[in-house]
Amino acid sequence: MSVASVTAFFATHAPDIAIERYATSTATVALAAEALGVAPGQIAKTLSLRLDDEVVLLVARGDARLDNRKYKERFGQKARMLGLNEVEHETGHPVGGVCPFGLARPLRVFCDVSLRAFDVVFPAAGAPDATVRMTPDRLAVLTQAEWVDVAQDAAVVT
Repeated sequence: MSVASVTAFFATHAPDIAIERYATSTATVALAAEALGVAPGQIAKTLSLRLDDEVVLLVARGDARLDNRKYKERFGQKARMLGLNEVEHETGHPVGGVCPFGLARPLRVFCDVSLRAFDVVFPAAGAPDATVRMTPDRLAVLTQAEWVDVAQDAAVVT
């Protein structure tokens, strides 16, 4: 499914966006930033989280860390990441390729305001060697994401 479902998503919703494939892995923020020649913050990492009985996705800048206090204030509970063995089942994408596009089933998506520090960001595209490029606002529009502020402040992230 994965890259094919992301391709189908963009064919329908944003045919001007092309999936870029790389000879090396882009599965981690560091690897993706190196392969693309961009700052780690420009990599839009997608976290798979559990809110009560619901799976949600949170997209944040690559070098951001969740601020536990902010997260709990916003969502009313501690952040709980999905287990590695649950991620592909819930999203349709393998670890390293998780993105908010072409999902196995509809999931709520949240974009952290930390993404807005960049004009262009690079989320994964369904495989550990695939990305797309877009503005943070377009990412949010395409995924019907809600903007939240749950990452540590940039000064703390360094």
